[in-house]
Amino acid sequence: MNYQPTKGILLGLLALSLWNCKTSDPEPTPYESGVLILNAGNFFQNNGTISFLPRTGNTVATNIFQAANPSLALTGGVQGYTEVNGKGLILVDNSTAGQDKVEIVEYNTFKSRATLKTPDIENPRQVIPAGPNKAYVSCWDVSGDFNAGTFYKDPGYIAVVDLNTNTVVKKIPAVKGVENMVVAGTEVFVGSGSYTGSKTLLIIDLNTDTEKQRIDFGATPEPIAVDATGKLWIQAGNDLVQIDPATRLVAKRWTFPTRPGSVTISADKRTFYYTQSGKTYRIGVDANAALGSQVIGRSFTALGIDPQTKRIYGSVTPSQAQTGYVLRFEESGALIDSVRAEIAPSGFYFR
Repeated sequence: MNYQPTKGILLGLLALSLWNCKTSDPEPTPYESGVLILNAGNFFQNNGTISFLPRTGNTVATNIFQAANPSLALTGGVQGYTEVNGKGLILVDNSTAGQDKVEIVEYNTFKSRATLKTPDIENPRQVIPAGPNKAYVSCWDVSGDFNAGTFYKDPGYIAVVDLNTNTVVKKIPAVKGVENMVVAGTEVFVGSGSYTGSKTLLIIDLNTDTEKQRIDFGATPEPIAVDATGKLWIQAGNDLVQIDPATRLVAKRWTFPTRPGSVTISADKRTFYYTQSGKTYRIGVDANAALGSQVIGRSFTALGIDPQTKRIYGSVTPSQAQTGYVLRFEESGALIDSVRAEIAPSGFYFR
């Protein structure tokens, strides 16, 4: 006996098919929870990468940008990374003039969505969120002649990135060798690298993307973080200086015997970690003098504190021509494990 489906059954099957299409499984998010390792790479080989290390395992996913974008490559040193409203921004510094860029990716898959190139981006140094759909990228601008003392263009600039359109909408004139930026309220405090010779702290209004004030420092100011009390901390040579961002007045100054390295603040904003004389220390923001306590009996290229677990991450770079390592420690300083990263691990981004 021949069976002929009725019109009602056919319509039902069609509706079911369409429903299945609309409710397909969401795209997997392989990099949802863990730490991104920023591997600077060898500068002249332009082989920087980003790795991903989950919190609950020790298997590192390498070169995740290339894995998500087989036809693309970063082709440069990885200088920095941040996330704004579901988008990741990768700073890429190429050894060849005119080849620097910012790759904008989906934060959970690392698939490329846009690329910002020169002349909008020249020698990118740091990137920070500056609003719900806005980022600031500090840029040295076009390099000059190092031997002639004109390597750092004066001033550098801050590129204002609109993440609705994925474009640079403005360049804010900054300071020579501009690098570090820290948000405090509705202002951004901007400094330079310690090797640039600039001694000016720039303050920018976040609402208008314009310069608000410049303050002269005795040494190169490098903004680090805002602590739990709302005070801003700036590294200046061997000193860590606490400033009230509202009054611009110095509240406290710690003077160390030598310059502290890899300074980073804990998730609760109450403790600084830093390296000095081959060891790693911590000090509470309420301390009155530069008397940190030793946590780990060695130093690192970079330090990071996991905001979820409070574990300490330290990167080791044997050379610029071989893979480096990341060591994980409990808050107490007890070693957990050591995992192989890629070339020159120099920063962390926790998510």
